[in-house]
Amino acid sequence: MPGRERHAASYQPRPFPPSLVALFSQLAATLITLMLVAPVLASLKLEIPLVADALIQGGIAAFLGSRLGLASWWLPINLLFSPALAATLSFDIAPPWFLAAFVLLFLVYWSVFRSQVPLYLSSRKAWVAVDELLPGKPGVKFLDLGAGLGGMLSYLNARHPHGNFSGMEIAPLPFVLGWVRKRASGGNYSLRWGDFWQDNLAEQDMVYAYLSPVPMARLWCKVCEEMPSGSRFISNTFPVPGVEPERVVELDDFHHSRLYVYRVPARQERGASA
Repeated sequence: MPGRERHAASYQPRPFPPSLVALFSQLAATLITLMLVAPVLASLKLEIPLVADALIQGGIAAFLGSRLGLASWWLPINLLFSPALAATLSFDIAPPWFLAAFVLLFLVYWSVFRSQVPLYLSSRKAWVAVDELLPGKPGVKFLDLGAGLGGMLSYLNARHPHGNFSGMEIAPLPFVLGWVRKRASGGNYSLRWGDFWQDNLAEQDMVYAYLSPVPMARLWCKVCEEMPSGSRFISNTFPVPGVEPERVVELDDFHHSRLYVYRVPARQERGASA
């Protein structure tokens, strides 16, 4: 497969997660605001609203984040974090609501700091497209990495009742909701809670993932090392860097997503390119 020999070299782990870089930017911007901006405003006898002061701090954080290599989509997050916090404090909201919001976010995104993979839910058009790509052999084995609420597994199982469909989800709340959905529908598929990096892909005919750009190179290494020759790996939205897909499927869904379809190379190709 073209580009197969580049899969190992293309995996360059980040020394610091973007979330840590963003946090450092916020802390540094706060110190700059307190030690430099605030004294200047005081010397000029300027009194500005708290939200405006927070906006200055957010602007400094956005600038620092961009200089430290954060992706462009982090800019509005860094810019608006402090103003949003200041605006929220101006509302008369009881403290338990903040705790409830924190617990809810923790149950959904608790592993994002380590995995750098947020919760993405595949569209129904993605389900249909994957169904069309699924091998037609009896007892086909399909694994959804980061299965979320189990929507794709439920759909494929209903279409192919004799298939072997399974999924893994590490976020507690989506897993519990997916498990309840499976129990309520009586679906004949497997949904497990855990880290798919610890799972072996050796028996799968097709593996599907909707993750983020960060783990794709490492995941392709795992796919090539463990999956059978000729099996398929499908990534929603995020291509494997440096590897040409066998096929790209345009979904025309709400996010205008694409499915990148990769054929796992033969054993001799893996040995020759190692």
